[in-house]
Amino acid sequence: MKQSVPLNKAYRLLNHGPTVLVTTAHGERRNIMAAAWNMPLDFNPPKIAIVIDKQTYTRALIEASGSFAINVPCRAQVDMVLQVGSSSGRELWGNTPDNKFAAFGVSTFAASEISAPLVAGCVAWLECRVIPEPHIQNTYDLYLGEVVAAWADDRVFSDGRWHFGAHDDMRTLHHIAGGAFMTVSDPFMTGNVD
Repeated sequence: MKQSVPLNKAYRLLNHGPTVLVTTAHGERRNIMAAAWNMPLDFNPPKIAIVIDKQTYTRALIEASGSFAINVPCRAQVDMVLQVGSSSGRELWGNTPDNKFAAFGVSTFAASEISAPLVAGCVAWLECRVIPEPHIQNTYDLYLGEVVAAWADDRVFSDGRWHFGAHDDMRTLHHIAGGAFMTVSDPFMTGNVD
């Protein structure tokens, strides 16, 4: 039986890809924010798309640096994801260089190709350089990034596939709107698909 979905809630039918943490840095300033609206865009070179609102401190740093990192958090990090996703680096903590990282005790390590830090404890990391598209950035808040380096925790990702097994705290987080999250179950395959 099908039911009608209000159009202003239609995005919730598709919005269950992984929630990510976007990290940025420019000079001494760094920031982190949670984002649920992101997607792969191309294979070669690999590209992603992500929505970054005009009001965010993260966007200002992305525009200044021309790069950002996508960090894929896991179930064990849900409290931190909620904290960094519910606060503003600019408004709540002032313009100190490590605002949200220091306030919430977010551990990081250096990226290989960009200045943005990578978040420790995540299960995957993508280092991205902005592909300038001023029209879509300004009109739709949509940023395109070329992935210049990618990493994953081999306990849950290897041979090009996710495999969580008994690592329940390492399952990816998926924001399904309205303050609700879910985690993925074990993947399954049918046929010989690459």
